[in-house]
Amino acid sequence: MSESQNGAVVVAHDVTRRYGEGDTAVDALRGVSVEITPAKATAVMGPSGSGKSTLMHILAGLDKPTSGSVGIAGTEITTLGDNDLTKLRREHIGFVFQFFNLLPMLDARENILLPLTIAGEKPDEGWFEQLVKDVGLEDRLSHRPAELSGGQQQRVAIARALVTRPTVLFADEPTGNLDSSTSGEILELLRRSVDEYGQTIVMVTHDSRAASIAHRVLFLADGVIVRELGECDSHEILTVMEEVAAA
Repeated sequence: MSESQNGAVVVAHDVTRRYGEGDTAVDALRGVSVEITPAKATAVMGPSGSGKSTLMHILAGLDKPTSGSVGIAGTEITTLGDNDLTKLRREHIGFVFQFFNLLPMLDARENILLPLTIAGEKPDEGWFEQLVKDVGLEDRLSHRPAELSGGQQQRVAIARALVTRPTVLFADEPTGNLDSSTSGEILELLRRSVDEYGQTIVMVTHDSRAASIAHRVLFLADGVIVRELGECDSHEILTVMEEVAAA
């Protein structure tokens, strides 16, 4: 996997994002700098409106900052045109969303392979089979999303995100639409992808249990990073989250 010279796979420097103009302008991000370490999971937390989703969208090239710079795998992305940005996202980025975003007319196998199909590339069958086995979908590949449980649908989404071996996987509230038992299985799967595949993950979540699988937790408030924790349990994360929300 590609890295920038300083070892980080994603680098943001002094990123701001302003929506609107004049008196009605809203500053979602107010000068955020962060480096995402390879083969680690980073969780981003914060109260509603803190800017955490905006930050993820900008780091992933889905939105452009008002000012500042973002680099992925050594490439400055804020100045790229749409075609080059699409190509970079296809080569370097995987996505997992809260609501799965599977195509209902495709079966699980077709949904997993969709990024490769769109790119006109053939799958590495050995990697595909290993991935399917690791996410526990061997007997579900011919099923369409409507025939799968929520947890199985999210497993398909995770396999789809990993099938291209992305430099970084962005997960937006990946357990937000699942029950607690299924959430635990999905979180274990995400952490295993880090430990066994060396996958880099950036996860936005409001759930302290989800954040506890990360090697590092960033806390946003009012568009800036206000606290950072290393590996810790969900109780410690929840305590800091309450302090940040009350500040």
